[in-house]
Amino acid sequence: MSARRVRVLAGGCAALCAVQAPIVVAAQYLSVEQAQRAIFPEALRFEPLTLRLSVSQRQAVEQLAGVQPPRGRLQIWRVFGAGGALGYFFSDEVVGKEDFIDYALGLDEDGTLRAPEVMAYRESHGGEIRNANWLRQFAKRRAPTTKLQAGIDIKNIAGATLSCEHLTAGIRYLAALWQIALQASAQAAS
Repeated sequence: MSARRVRVLAGGCAALCAVQAPIVVAAQYLSVEQAQRAIFPEALRFEPLTLRLSVSQRQAVEQLAGVQPPRGRLQIWRVFGAGGALGYFFSDEVVGKEDFIDYALGLDEDGTLRAPEVMAYRESHGGEIRNANWLRQFAKRRAPTTKLQAGIDIKNIAGATLSCEHLTAGIRYLAALWQIALQASAQAAS
C-alpha cells in the first residue's frame, strides 16, 4: 500500500473518530432537603409517607392524570409547621426527552400547588424549564380543579417542548394522586 493511501485511510479514520458525540449536560441543582426548604420554608418537619394505592385508586389516578411519560422514583413527605399539617412534599422523576428530570412539588392541605423546583436536569436541551417565571405558572393552582395541560394551561418553552410537556404531566399526576389518595386522609386528620 502506498504511503499516500495509508495517509488517506488514517485521515478518514481520524475524521470518523472526531465526530462529536451529543453533549449531555447533567446538573444537580438541589438536594431533596434543599428543595423541601425552598418549597416549604415555614416547615418544621417532613415525615416520610408510604402510599399504597388500591387497584381502583390507581385507575382513578391514571384516568385523572392522563397520558404520562415514563417515571422513576416517587417519594412523598407529610409536611408540618408550627400550626400543624401544612401539606405534602413530593420528589419525583419524569423522563424529559431521553433522561430523567428530578423535580419537587409541594401541595398545601387544600390542594393548592406551590411552584415546583427542578432538582436535577440531564438533557442537552430544555434546561430552560428551571426558569422561575415558567415554574411559577404552577403556583396557586388548585389540584382538584385544574387540568394542567402543557401549551394550554402551562405555556411551552421553544426548544424545551418535551421537558415542558413531561414535567407538566408529572405534576398533573401528583395533583391527581393528592386528590384520589391524600385529600381524604388530610381531611380526616383535621
